[in-house]
Amino acid sequence: MTDTRGPQPQYEGYATGPLPGEREPAPGKASGPYHPPQAYPSPAGGTEGGRSHGTQGGAQGAGAAQAARLPRTGARTTPRTRKARLRVAKADPWSVMKVSFLLSIALGICTVVASAVLWMVMDAMGVFETVGGTISEATGSNDNNGFDLESFLSLPRVLIFTSVIAAIDVVLATALATLGSFIYNISAGFVGGVELTLAEDE
Repeated sequence: MTDTRGPQPQYEGYATGPLPGEREPAPGKASGPYHPPQAYPSPAGGTEGGRSHGTQGGAQGAGAAQAARLPRTGARTTPRTRKARLRVAKADPWSVMKVSFLLSIALGICTVVASAVLWMVMDAMGVFETVGGTISEATGSNDNNGFDLESFLSLPRVLIFTSVIAAIDVVLATALATLGSFIYNISAGFVGGVELTLAEDE
């Protein structure tokens, strides 16, 4: 293969010239190590020992800022409270009736148990015997011994009477609570209902 480009010029300066680090300093300039050109100017304050004063000052400022941001371990933070204002717009009559029915049954059972315990305590203290004797003497005569309080206020009669009162209370409480829910819904349609403020501690 033959070269058809012809004679090429020779770049003698690149071929025979010294490298940048081997060149002699220009007259009027002090000799020293070669420093490549820098894209950004060096910070103000000069360099000392390979580190600039500006860099040291920036590092000290950053360290002081980080030290200032460190939280104090002994400080106590106040808990933040979140509050929500809600409004009871409607009460479901069916749910009100179920809840009131169960609560009234529990109240009736407590009433029967409390009556039985009270009767046994009073009987152990002799209250019925003392009061019954006084009433018998006051209402008695030659032909009649008077009213017998102990037989009238016996434990079975007291429990039966208390059970009847508890059953009536269950029916009335359930009906009144359900009726109250209807009345509340009607009044809430006019005035907007009861407003509640709920708070949550974090």
